[in-house]
Amino acid sequence: MRQSTRGPRGLLAVLLLSVMAISPASAAETESTDPIRISLNDWTSQFISSRIMGGVLEAAGYNVAYVQADYLGQLKDMEAGRIDLAMEMWSTTATEAMAAAEATGRVETVGPTGMIAREDWWFPDYMLAACPKLPDWRGLLELTCAEAFSTPDTAPRGLYLGGVADWGGFDPERIAALNLPFDLVHAESTPALIAALKTAYEAKLPIMLWLYSPHWAPTLYDGEWVEFPAWEEACYADPSWGVNPKMAYDCAKPTGPIWKAASTDLKTKWPGAYKAIQAYTMSNEAMEAMLVEVQRDGKSVEDIVADWLADNENTWRKWIE
Repeated sequence: MRQSTRGPRGLLAVLLLSVMAISPASAAETESTDPIRISLNDWTSQFISSRIMGGVLEAAGYNVAYVQADYLGQLKDMEAGRIDLAMEMWSTTATEAMAAAEATGRVETVGPTGMIAREDWWFPDYMLAACPKLPDWRGLLELTCAEAFSTPDTAPRGLYLGGVADWGGFDPERIAALNLPFDLVHAESTPALIAALKTAYEAKLPIMLWLYSPHWAPTLYDGEWVEFPAWEEACYADPSWGVNPKMAYDCAKPTGPIWKAASTDLKTKWPGAYKAIQAYTMSNEAMEAMLVEVQRDGKSVEDIVADWLADNENTWRKWIE
């Protein structure tokens, strides 16, 4: 996916970045020449967000390096000074981890990306024939419905393919609190999660899995989110709240902004870059259009980013003024 076959648009963007990088009066000229280390996680929108921001910073004259990192683990890397910037911290799953990292005084939220996250249980529409009470979560309580999502290893209980364990999300707690007749198996990686969805969808096989938006799958595939009881803060904090008065997490995952997070050193070491990162914004619609190009059209992340930079110069130039 990440191998680049640059076309004319990609070459145009490279030339554009080269011209911008040597422009006089760059803020980067008076700041540190150390590389700004941007994390790369394991999902495509994060690659795109990170590479776009990195390309803009390079255009402004900054040095940029990319560091592979675990999603929640990267917060510890920022605390330790090994990573400077993470472009996608999803409030749906990282709120508690972000609060703990900020409490150390070593990590801060730089502002929203403009994208709104949703992460929860998702199933293809063709499963409604076996579970007609879906998407209401109470339909999952029926053993015939759960068995429709089962495998030989889980029957008669259904199989829920969860996200990578590092993502958090409280699915074991949710299954217990709502007494769902499902067994949880974590995907080993984001590509493994999406490959399982693609295989099941194309063969019309049963699948219930953790899916998220922005992502190409809810755009290209017909399916629905399970409608759990609506999230409230008390759902996670107060066991007496909700349908199970003895257990917390008896609700949906929260929805909310996707944030940019940075080491607190970034603001003082690269103040011009910090302002550009604050200014970065991207809509769900724009990101999902790029994700569809990667999935459906086979374009590389590098070419997607190059095209975006070429098409949106008037936008990102303002970030680095």
